[in-house]
Amino acid sequence: MSCNYAEGLSKYENKGVLGVAEIFDTPELVEEKCEQLVKMMLASSHTVVHTGAGISTSAGIPDFRGPNGVWTLEEKGEKPAVNISFDDAVPTRTHMALKSLVASGHVQYIVSQNIDGLHLRSGLAREHLSELHGNMFLEVCTKCRRQYVRSSPAPTVGKKETGNICPGTSAERACRRGKLIDNILDWEHDLPENDLQLAFMHSAMADLNICLGTTLQIVPSGDLPLKNLKHGGRLVICNLQPTKHDKKADLKISTYVDAVLERVAKRLGVEIPEYRREEDPTKRDTYSVQWNIDGKMVKSLEKRYDSTIKEKNQLKKRCSTSSIDQDREDLKRNNKKLKQEQPSNATNEGDLNS
Repeated sequence: MSCNYAEGLSKYENKGVLGVAEIFDTPELVEEKCEQLVKMMLASSHTVVHTGAGISTSAGIPDFRGPNGVWTLEEKGEKPAVNISFDDAVPTRTHMALKSLVASGHVQYIVSQNIDGLHLRSGLAREHLSELHGNMFLEVCTKCRRQYVRSSPAPTVGKKETGNICPGTSAERACRRGKLIDNILDWEHDLPENDLQLAFMHSAMADLNICLGTTLQIVPSGDLPLKNLKHGGRLVICNLQPTKHDKKADLKISTYVDAVLERVAKRLGVEIPEYRREEDPTKRDTYSVQWNIDGKMVKSLEKRYDSTIKEKNQLKKRCSTSSIDQDREDLKRNNKKLKQEQPSNATNEGDLNS
């Protein structure tokens, strides 16, 4: 359960702002904003979605900083009343909608702070996902670094040994049967390098970054959606609580994320499939599925990133230069017009006395 996960982490006092009241837009305003979001998505050639704990609450997994969040209640010595096991939770409408939006080309990448494994279980491909804080359904070999999908949540958190041995064979690349550890980050751990690098590059390249169910308080994860702003990108935030980046957003939607994704998918003509157990990688034989990021994919994106950012900067520079030139021309015309409208100065004493 998510409470057990939280209890397994090391002690850490600064958990951010907790328990802020939730805000709800009117139904009419939600419709209007969803229509605006669809237009922004259609105008975007590269859209990245950033997901937080708020997209899993409808699966029965409590968030952390909401009015009834794990850490909000922890301060009161309480625990959430609803707290389903990670085993029993299934992907929400938002998880399944994101899978379809990626498949249809409306979303290019997803950056997640969640450890519940629901993106993996939805059937979303690894090439479209960065998991910045880990995944309960993974184990990692300490020698060869392969990541293996588990059929149940790992028994430990904080990159500890699970008691299992890497099943890697010499036919693939011998790891000398290294020990397996869980994939969950503790407070002091560095973020996984490849996941973070891909998340950064996709976020900076994005024409549109969309944040779903996160207050964006944890860094560096919470700052990644801002990386496109200096390149002319746009930012949308969908969250019930205020976030620290609301003022930077082009659009803020205050309602349940499931409601937003259902409306968006409908307007885009994208069907949201139901979760199917037989397509869930965690329901296959243990260790039969690997969840690694291909190093070639990182290098390929690096080249694309360099080219894209260079092009965006050149375009921004041209637009800026064009704007400056236009301002100068406008200033010249205004000065000329001003001179024409001014009365002629008196040229002799008679004129002065008339």
